[in-house]
Amino acid sequence: MPTTVGADTGADKETDVIRRRIACLALLTSAVTATGMATASAAPGDTMNMCGSQLTPAGYVDTQWWNSWSCGSGTFNPNMKQIKQLTGYPVGTEVNACASTWPPAGWTITRSYYSGACRYSAVPSFDPNSWTLRRTS
Repeated sequence: MPTTVGADTGADKETDVIRRRIACLALLTSAVTATGMATASAAPGDTMNMCGSQLTPAGYVDTQWWNSWSCGSGTFNPNMKQIKQLTGYPVGTEVNACASTWPPAGWTITRSYYSGACRYSAVPSFDPNSWTLRRTS
């Protein structure tokens, strides 16, 4: 049987679907790569907010906790945090951080204290929950 010029065949439609899927995957891959690069190129002291259920990336520390509906919790547990980039600071720099993550390599805890901004538990206490960190190497 002859085919009419311009008529869609099942094979043509399948090829179009495959091409569209490849294009979508390429766009998604470039978006994920661009997002990852933004974190990698952060300057010392840059901050960003993220849900508390996400792991704090290497080179960052938690600096504040609070509740937010954007992270999907209807409880009183703090579920959002601000993180700060520490990579690139010179030796001798001091920063304050929540004790909810360990300091990055090259940073030493010099003091522990309580801070209302670092309440990362629904059961508050006045026990030390924050640190002063010093860049030592």
